[in-house]
Amino acid sequence: VVTPYGVFLPKHDDLTLYLCRSKVTADFIVDCYDDWWTQAKVRFPDVTTLLFNLDNGPENHSRRTQFMYRMIAFSQKHQINVRLAYYPPYHSKYNPVERCWGVLEQHWNGDILDELNTVVRCAQTMTYNDKSPLVNIVDKIYATGVRLSKALMAEVESQLARFDILGRWFIDILWQRQ
Repeated sequence: VVTPYGVFLPKHDDLTLYLCRSKVTADFIVDCYDDWWTQAKVRFPDVTTLLFNLDNGPENHSRRTQFMYRMIAFSQKHQINVRLAYYPPYHSKYNPVERCWGVLEQHWNGDILDELNTVVRCAQTMTYNDKSPLVNIVDKIYATGVRLSKALMAEVESQLARFDILGRWFIDILWQRQ
């Protein structure tokens, strides 16, 4: 079983795919972001805030403490502000990365995806607006059900800047408080 996860830059039509051989978890998602930003930051030296458009799924929900805990660590590690923007339920179709999944599905339609090499080849040869994605295989096995203590959960929440009315949908993580 292989599950794709993607980071997409609509302005540049750049898609980076991560093929997970384990469960997709909060830790997996943040590891993907960490790998992607480690590679991409040289292209964007003036960027001070990363905006992640998310679907509010169970692995990256705005109240999912392990995801928030790891995103705070990501922000601090890379010394960059992070804004998390969540699409409401049933509105992920407006997220640009969703269009990439449709292209990928059409591209490998009819192929028998019974081997990892076949999946990788299909992913590498798809194109979105005439550009092929960068494809990475993640072999790490991720633990499910990671929980934080109530004290650590309170500390995590204290480091999040939630918008008054839209606190569930927009969250800022500032790597350095001003």
